[in-house]
Amino acid sequence: MLKRLHISNYALIEEVEVNFPNNLAIVTGETGAGKSIFLDALSLVLGTRADVTALQDKTKKCIVEAEFIIGNYGLKNLFTENEIDYEDHTILRREINPEGKSRAFINDTPVGLTLLKQLGEKLVDVHSQHQTLLLNETNFQFDVIDSFAETQTLFSQYKKQFVTLGKKKKDLAELEAQELQAKKDLDYYQYLFNELEEANLKNGELKQLEEESATLENAEAIKSALLRSANLIHDGEVNMLSYLTQIKQQLAQLSKFGDSYKALSERANSLYIEAKDLANELEDSESKVVFEPKRLEEINTQLDRLNRLLKKHNVNNEEDLVKIKTDIEDKLQQFGSLETEIEKTKKEIAVLNKEVIKIATELSTKRRACVSGIEKDVKQMLNELSMPNANFKIEISELPEPAVNGFDTLRFLFAANKGTDFKELHKVASGGELSRLMLSLKALLANKKALPTIIFDEIDTGVSGDVADKIGQILVRMGNKMQVISITHLPQIASKGSFHLFVYKQDEKNKTKSYIKSLNKDERIVEIAKMLSTGKPTESAIKNALDLLSQN
Repeated sequence: MLKRLHISNYALIEEVEVNFPNNLAIVTGETGAGKSIFLDALSLVLGTRADVTALQDKTKKCIVEAEFIIGNYGLKNLFTENEIDYEDHTILRREINPEGKSRAFINDTPVGLTLLKQLGEKLVDVHSQHQTLLLNETNFQFDVIDSFAETQTLFSQYKKQFVTLGKKKKDLAELEAQELQAKKDLDYYQYLFNELEEANLKNGELKQLEEESATLENAEAIKSALLRSANLIHDGEVNMLSYLTQIKQQLAQLSKFGDSYKALSERANSLYIEAKDLANELEDSESKVVFEPKRLEEINTQLDRLNRLLKKHNVNNEEDLVKIKTDIEDKLQQFGSLETEIEKTKKEIAVLNKEVIKIATELSTKRRACVSGIEKDVKQMLNELSMPNANFKIEISELPEPAVNGFDTLRFLFAANKGTDFKELHKVASGGELSRLMLSLKALLANKKALPTIIFDEIDTGVSGDVADKIGQILVRMGNKMQVISITHLPQIASKGSFHLFVYKQDEKNKTKSYIKSLNKDERIVEIAKMLSTGKPTESAIKNALDLLSQN
């Protein structure tokens, strides 16, 4: 319930703070006095968009703060999910600075406007004349019937399962689309994989094959060069080893004359050994070089295959080809896993679909069972509101498959007079009739579930006398179960509240300001008397006001 509302620098209101009771509160005031400003300020703290033109003083910021008692609303999860400190006494605050920047807070935690509005919708239900359009909205109609059928929890379970089912069906559609594309690509990727597999790729193979190919293609020249080189070292009349032998002998004789000569002798000896070893390796290498036309053909075939694959896949080396082969292999394996995933998802859908149908069937049964009771209660209340011939009907039709609200579709039908056919509300009911029907439903809902604070903004428009009195009685009954705030022009309703707020404005210097004050007993008598008469209240108006107040 709304416990306290503080408004600062908003429209014609400079500063005002109001405390509210937990039952029926009445708000009255002359046309233009600022009742709509009071409502607009409350709407601002509930998440409506800010308007910098609403600032009375353009040099100061506007602040609207509302304190709510929310212990019975089951909102702890909402606070936890959004990392906001939960308090049974929760404070919503909205600030607008002169530049038009808006800030919102819940229990002093900065929040976005979306969250503020989400919470606000759970705390206050503002009922104005245009809200009668809700009577034609599917969500409101199902809220009514599920409240009477006591199926709100069951419906929540259904929606959770239905959403999960929808997600699984979407997942299946995506998997099947992937499978269809995979089937189109399968042959192509299998061909690419086989081609790379047959190439028997090895890292460094390309360079190795190129070197072997060059060797085989130039075998004769290589053998000749190796043989000549070996001969120059140790064969023939003049050869390197012969000269190195002489040098080694000469320096060996000098080694006894000092360490430096000894070192030169050792180096000459090393040269001799290295030259002899090199000659042996040259001869060995020469013997291994054999021209093999068949092997050269094999190597060139493999080189052609590798170069063609490199060009085909637009890469530079075998490592890249190996990676491409691995990627293609993964895709081929994914195709097999797709089939497994599709089968798994189909089984999950079957289980979920069975559960959804079961809950939807139970919902439909319970809803249909309560229809006649709702129609009877609404007719009785409409009769109280001086509509004795009015009839209300709920038409439930069955869908072939479960939808967002189960198997059911709803239509609220209305007949205002005897002998008239039932028609949809917007085609047959007047504004006054719709208002009374909405009031009837809201009053009945108040008996079925914990509603938030409800504000009726001139629900009495178009009625008077006995009907107004009966509307007031219904508001009192609602106020016994919940917090109700009624903005009214009618004394019959104004006299029903246990708490009376009076909105008025007055000129001060160069400004007009609006004020809200709580009326005491004597002030209420005068205010209701003014509503009963024109100009200064007459004695009879005072007496009538006393009579009205004494009845409550």
